[in-house]
Amino acid sequence: MDPIAFEIFGISIRWYGILISAGMLIGILLAYREAKRLGYNPEYIIDLALWCIPAAVVGARLYYVIFEWSYYAANPMEIINIRGGGLAIHGALIAAVFTGYVFCRVKKLSFWENTDIVAPSIIIGQAIGRWGNFLNNEAHGGPTDLPWGIVVDGVKVHPTFLYESLWNFLVFLFLMYYRKHKKTDGEVFLLYGILYSVARFLIEGLRTDSLMFLGFRTAQLISLATILCFGALFVYFRKRNDRILQ
Repeated sequence: MDPIAFEIFGISIRWYGILISAGMLIGILLAYREAKRLGYNPEYIIDLALWCIPAAVVGARLYYVIFEWSYYAANPMEIINIRGGGLAIHGALIAAVFTGYVFCRVKKLSFWENTDIVAPSIIIGQAIGRWGNFLNNEAHGGPTDLPWGIVVDGVKVHPTFLYESLWNFLVFLFLMYYRKHKKTDGEVFLLYGILYSVARFLIEGLRTDSLMFLGFRTAQLISLATILCFGALFVYFRKRNDRILQ
């Protein structure tokens, strides 16, 4: 399938961008509805998105550039050429979470309560966005003989985008259920981080285009750190809530 959906005034509009935008829009609508269900003013979701989405794009690019600095140091003008590829989801998430924290402080909102509202939106957006990798013939794994492999440049490879997309969708369904049964604020977001990172750690080992740091895959390092930190916070929040209820 052609990665270019159509052209407007000579500018190519790619399916990747369309899918990413669709994921963002669906995520915003979902969070908007959840805020409304909880009795909050849902308009702040729009404001939050206006803060976090630009920050996520910048963060995704900076993260990628940092770990591919040898190339961009020699080609500095390519740093701003995001149409040429090079956006990392971990960079987007780090920047968006930090920006969301600042937003909540400025607006005097509960950070952890808001992360629970948007967590399902983030993961469903990731599930949809991964299909953009398929249309770009990128973010795939190494050679495989499995029947569901896809052919890239004449070689049958692991469709790692599909593995992650399916897992993310399952996590989304779980979070939609769990958010109505949580015991304290922050649990939904922490479970999102843990569950996504478990799959990302495993799937990253199959990929052939990983960013590297000191001989290790950066996505695996970030995933492992997230599992440990978010797991510790989840246990702490549960114990703190139990003490309050005693």
